[in-house]
Formats: sequence, structure tokens, C-alpha cells
Amino acid sequence: MPIIHAIVLGIVQGLSEFLPISSSGHLILVPELFHWTELTDNASLNKTFDVALHFGTLIGAVAYLRRDVWKYTCAAWQSIRARAIQTTDAKVAWLLLLATVPGALIGALFEGPINDNLGDPVLIGVMFIVGALILWWADQSKGRRVLESVSTRDAIIVGTAQAIALQPGISRSGITMSAARWMGFNREEAARFSFLMLIPIVAGASLYKGAKMLADGGIPAGFGGAFFWGIVSSAVTGWIAVFFMLTFLRKHSFFPFVVYRLVVGVAVIIVFGTGIR
Repeated sequence: MPIIHAIVLGIVQGLSEFLPISSSGHLILVPELFHWTELTDNASLNKTFDVALHFGTLIGAVAYLRRDVWKYTCAAWQSIRARAIQTTDAKVAWLLLLATVPGALIGALFEGPINDNLGDPVLIGVMFIVGALILWWADQSKGRRVLESVSTRDAIIVGTAQAIALQPGISRSGITMSAARWMGFNREEAARFSFLMLIPIVAGASLYKGAKMLADGGIPAGFGGAFFWGIVSSAVTGWIAVFFMLTFLRKHSFFPFVVYRLVVGVAVIIVFGTGIR
């Protein structure tokens, strides 16, 4: 794999994981569009590289949200020691973990069918448009809630929404932020909710898939440099994307992302549906 391909895909992953534009959709479409066959022709390598890129975004998210991660981790640990949830931080920590359960279960149970049947570029283009409309609709809500007000109902609803994003093109961050907006959270807090939810589910998936990767022989010979630069580029751009979203949404709506999704969705349907590329 050329290093430049790894860097480009790392940038795509890092940005699109946290912007509401679908990382899985972009990671399928970019190699297809530019005819980069080293991943599309090798399913095992594709999965291994995907684990590496997600690990990079995990690093970026934890680096930016480190104070929240430390606060909620300590609060959860204290609640275990006390055998009781005594603080708001502990409540938030456990509800964030609860919110990851639906996506983790669906992903584990249906990983094969999802990978085999949901990656058609035209279908992804349609999902870009569907996700845009959902995001636009949800963003009409006049939410003012903050993360500290999260309830069990919120965690279940937003977590269930996250499971829907296993369809490439929907966008994990987009659908969870939309669900949080429907639950009355303001834009910045909806994004914070979404990003903190990402950490345990990506950490768990990275451990699980990383163990499978090691059992299958680890990183293929000759790909170490590509994997390294893919992780670095996804971590750096992931940090930038989290910073950008949390700053941007304090004063702006999701409208630019709605427009982007609609334009890309229509373009993808035309390019891949008509075979003009």
C-alpha cells in the first residue's frame, strides 16, 4: 500500500468519524472512486487497516476529551468501590456506557452480513441523502439540555440510533447527534454526547478486532509504514475534527453538513449508478 494512500484514508477517517458525514461511507467510496485496489481486493487487509484507522481516531478523541474521560472514568470507579451511583458524573459515565450496548450487540451479531451486503456505492449515496434529511429535521429542535441531564431513556434512544449507523452512509456521529437533538440537547452537548459514546465502543471494537488481527498473523509484512502513517493521520485529524465540531456548533447549525451530504449523495448515485467514472 502506498504511504500516500494510507495518509489520505487516515485523514478521511479522522475527519469523517466526527463530522456528521459518514466515515464508513467515505472509506468505501474513496478507494472505489480512485481505483485503489490494494484494499478492495483484499478483504482481510481491508478489515485490519480499518481497525488501525479507528484506533487512530480513538487516540485523537481521547486526547481532546481527556478531561471528560478522566472525570467520568474516576467517577465510575468510585461508584464501583462505593457500590452506589452517588454523583452526577458517575450517572453520566454509566449511561454513556449503556448507550454503547445496542451498537455493540448489533455489530457483533451481524458483522458478516453488514460487511457483505451494505457496501454498495449507490446504496451509500442514498443513505447520504437520507442522513442529510434526518440531520436537518432533528436540528430544527430548540434543545437546551446539557450532558449532565442525561437519562436512561436518552441513553437507550441515542444508543439505538448508533446501531442504525452500521449502514455505511448514515454516519454514526450524524445519527447520534440527531437523536440527541430530538431528546432536547443543544448542538454542542449533542456532539459531546456523541463523541464520548464513541470512545468505549471504538475501544472495545479495537481490542476485539485487534486480537483477531494478531491471531491471524498481525500486520502483513511490508505494510508497517502504511499502518503507522494511517494511524498518525487519523489521530491528528480526529483531534482537529473534535475541536472543530465542538467550537463550530456553539454558534452554528448543522446546515453546511446537510448540504454537503445532499451534494455528495446525488453525485455518488450519478457517478456509480450510471457507470460514468
